[in-house]
Amino acid sequence: MDLKEKITLDMLTKDSVSVLRQQFLNYNGTEMQVGENVRNAYSNNEDDRALLKNILSEEYYNAVMAVWGDSPTVDEPTESEV
Repeated sequence: MDLKEKITLDMLTKDSVSVLRQQFLNYNGTEMQVGENVRNAYSNNEDDRALLKNILSEEYYNAVMAVWGDSPTVDEPTESEV
């Protein structure tokens, strides 16, 4: 039995991305999803860029950065917005 995580970068724009994580089990040649979908949204700001660098593999991180570019496009939320 092989447990494999699949990551999908969904709704990737210059300002945000949604990261979908799914776990699959290969049992006797049949792929079955284990658990539920886990989806998180990230904005193109300094904090979320740092988070993505830590949680995504280099391949996925580079794909996001190819769209987002070298600098953030979204301001950090202020305390009154949190």
